[in-house]
Amino acid sequence: MDYIRWIRSYVGNQEIILNFSGGILTNQNNEILLQLRSDKKLWGLPGGAIEKGESVERAAIREVLEETGIQVKITALLGIYSNYFDTYPNGDKAQTITTMFIFETIESSISIHNAETLDLRFFSRDNLPEIANQQHEDAIRDYFSGEIGFYR
Repeated sequence: MDYIRWIRSYVGNQEIILNFSGGILTNQNNEILLQLRSDKKLWGLPGGAIEKGESVERAAIREVLEETGIQVKITALLGIYSNYFDTYPNGDKAQTITTMFIFETIESSISIHNAETLDLRFFSRDNLPEIANQQHEDAIRDYFSGEIGFYR
């Protein structure tokens, strides 16, 4: 079941609280993998909504695989980002609570086979594109500054 579609069928575009999970995956040059998201046409970290009955860890691993084709394992909690509000192109509004992890690659076969992903690329700290939302910007900043296990 798609939890967001289900809840939206009751509340329409009204502001709700949504829980997301995702994180940072790097290459050998410590560049981070970003996803060009189809909803906002901006770059963000791989991740997505937690489904009913799913843990934040399982959601993060599932979302990275779905959006990038890469199998990962979690090596650390990057942070929990909870005081953010977002408006989506379709008018939906939400306070987002996002749990971000640091990942290690188990099996790498980067592929775009998800309608949410337009492109995937690695970016250095000094060459970051415009990021889709503030919680992703803050997570990226925290990663590069070494602030691990941070709560916002």
